[in-house]
Amino acid sequence: MTDIRVPKFNSNDSSYVLVEWLVEDGQRAGTGDPIAVLETSKATEELVAEEDGFVWQAVPVNADCPPGTVIARLTPENARPTPAPSATADGSDLAAEPRDGRPDAFGLAAGTAVASGPGPEAGVVSAPEAGSGPVSGDRSAHRPLVTGPAQELIDELGIDPAEVRRLGVSVVRRADIERLVADRPAHSGLSDGPPRGASAQVPGGPPGFASGAESGSAPGGVPYPLSRVQRAVARAVRTSHETVPAAYTVVRVDVGAALELSARLTREVRRPVGLPELVTCAVARLHETFPLFFATLVDDGHAMPAEVPNVGVTLDAGEGLYVPVVHDAARRPVREVAHLLMKYRLAALTGDFRESDLAGANIVVTLHHDGDVTLAIPLIFPGNVCALAVTAPQDELRLEAGAVVSRTITNIGLAYDHRLINGRDAALFLGALKELLEAPEKAVS
Repeated sequence: MTDIRVPKFNSNDSSYVLVEWLVEDGQRAGTGDPIAVLETSKATEELVAEEDGFVWQAVPVNADCPPGTVIARLTPENARPTPAPSATADGSDLAAEPRDGRPDAFGLAAGTAVASGPGPEAGVVSAPEAGSGPVSGDRSAHRPLVTGPAQELIDELGIDPAEVRRLGVSVVRRADIERLVADRPAHSGLSDGPPRGASAQVPGGPPGFASGAESGSAPGGVPYPLSRVQRAVARAVRTSHETVPAAYTVVRVDVGAALELSARLTREVRRPVGLPELVTCAVARLHETFPLFFATLVDDGHAMPAEVPNVGVTLDAGEGLYVPVVHDAARRPVREVAHLLMKYRLAALTGDFRESDLAGANIVVTLHHDGDVTLAIPLIFPGNVCALAVTAPQDELRLEAGAVVSRTITNIGLAYDHRLINGRDAALFLGALKELLEAPEKAVS
């Protein structure tokens, strides 16, 4: 028998959510076949069978799964293995902890089994073995499991248990509670008073800042919960501002020739090719000449150069900010870059990214499509040395040899870590990028 455990996908999350089983309980799977889909804070990831065998599910859909959790077992024979407790990466069983005697959203008192683990969202309600019936604590089919993060938000906002039950899900996650709050009419409140055991002060707010209409808070006094994607963005922003001494330089680039080339390439490759694709290709081609711009600062005295340019490109289709990565972009023809970015744009509409799509960027291009935005200072993502901001092209008039001519200009800004890059280096990098984009055939050759 082989255990299938949840790997650690990233350093941001202490737990993931099993969102879909791709095989039935007891179904046979071959080596490398995807069997389950897990959701991280910003992506989804498939788990595969490590060998041939029959898959026996160990946790239900919507269960929270810390790294190391056994989610399924493979057997060579078509026989269900003896149930075993879920285990963490170090081999220890998931512990049962009371919630300080507090009842959960469904009135269950302390002693209900929860899983302990590190991080702010530890303490998830333990899930039963697949097919084992109701869980401990006398939960029935009408009393769904409530994860620790969801219960914390329920307690914080004082949400009525009956309202939670009306969600109609078997496992209530924090995202379900966030959706419940977001779907409320603006004038409705969460409850008639403050959360159970809480004062009227807004959690996390300054002393004297109270909830309710008199405080000047949102309509109805309802705290607005941030989405999981926005919370991940917030962590990156905070880390960047706390750790990176950033400087900024901007250049103006005549992109008339680049836009003409984009139109021609779109017809040739039968994929949308625009400034984002050309900038991605041009930036990647500067890796060999400017390796430090793609490096990682190890400490104050050392930097680790990147072997290949992995260019992240920001996308926000209204479902949150994502930074998917064009890996080894210098070796990719513009047709392949265009195909990949189109795939990422579609994924941004639903948030349906794989973790590998979002991992490994060593430089980032941020896109600002609004025609009224003329200047943008990008965030240097933790682990990177610099980031570029590309604004929308603007037409302008100028005098040349006494004649008025029109040209199309884009401002490209570079935010850079001043511990590793100086202003002269930044100007040289931007000058080389400007040269490539003003003679764009070089960027895609």
